[in-house]
Amino acid sequence: MKQHDPDPPPPPPGGILWDTAGDIRSLLALPAAFVLQVAHPAVGAGVDDHSVFRTDPWGRGERSLTSVLLWVYGGEAAAEEGRRLRRVHRDIRGTDPRGRQYHALTPAHYAWVHATGFPVSRRARSYFARPFTPEEDERFYAEWLMVGRILGIHDRDMPQTVEEFWPYYAKMLAREIGPNAVVAELTDAHRAIPAPPGSRVLRLLWPLLGPVLARVLRFLSIGLLPPEARAAIGLPWSARQERRLRRWAVLVRWAVPRLPERLRYLPMARRARAASPGAR
Repeated sequence: MKQHDPDPPPPPPGGILWDTAGDIRSLLALPAAFVLQVAHPAVGAGVDDHSVFRTDPWGRGERSLTSVLLWVYGGEAAAEEGRRLRRVHRDIRGTDPRGRQYHALTPAHYAWVHATGFPVSRRARSYFARPFTPEEDERFYAEWLMVGRILGIHDRDMPQTVEEFWPYYAKMLAREIGPNAVVAELTDAHRAIPAPPGSRVLRLLWPLLGPVLARVLRFLSIGLLPPEARAAIGLPWSARQERRLRRWAVLVRWAVPRLPERLRYLPMARRARAASPGAR
C-alpha cells in the first residue's frame, strides 16, 4: 500500500462480518484457525521463534482478539491497526524446518495466515449456526478480502473469488501444510497453560482448571478444522469425538441466538453495532 493511497475501508455495518465476527461463538473457532496457520512451516517457525504464546497466552490471545475486532468494527482505527501489525511483524524472520528463509511479511506467508480464517469460520458455523448459503459465502469472502486489504495484503496475493479460493487452498494443503512442533504443542491434551493473571481464586484453582482447558482446546482445535486440513496435518479425529462435538453444538446453536445482545456480542462489537443503525 503506497503512502498516498487512501486507507482501505473496513467491512460495512450490516454485513456478514458485523453479524458474526463479534458473536461469542466466533471464539470457539480461534484455536482451530491458529493451528491451521502454524501448520505452514514458515508461519510455525515464526511463531516458534518469536511468539509469546507459551509464556503469555492470555495476553497474546487478548491482543489478537482485539486486533480482529478492530479490523471489522474499528472504523478509522481499522487501517491503523493494519499498519501496526505490519510494523510488529517487520523484523520477524528466520529459517523454517525445511531450511528455507522466511519473513513474516512475505506475501505468500502473510496471505495464508489471513486466508485460514475463511475455511475455519465456515466449518465452525456449520456446527454452531445456520450454514451460509452460496450467496452468503460470496459476500463473506468479499468482506474477508476487505479485511485483507486493511492488513496490507494485495489483491494479487489472495484468490479474488470463492471459486478461486478452493484450488489455492487445496494446493496449500498438498504442498505446504503438515505437522510440526508448534502444531503438536497446541494440540497436546497435556499442554501446560499458565494461569490467567489477576485472579487469585483462578490461580488457586488452576491445577484443576488448567488440564481441563488443555483438553478443551485440543478438542476444538482438531474438531473445528475442516476434515481435509485435519488430514493434511495428520491430526486424529474419531467418529465418537465427532458425535460429541455435534451434541455440544446443538446446545450452542439453540442457546446463543436467544441471549440478549449484551451477552451474545463481545463489548467492542456490541458498542459498534449499537452506534450504527445499519448494523442489525
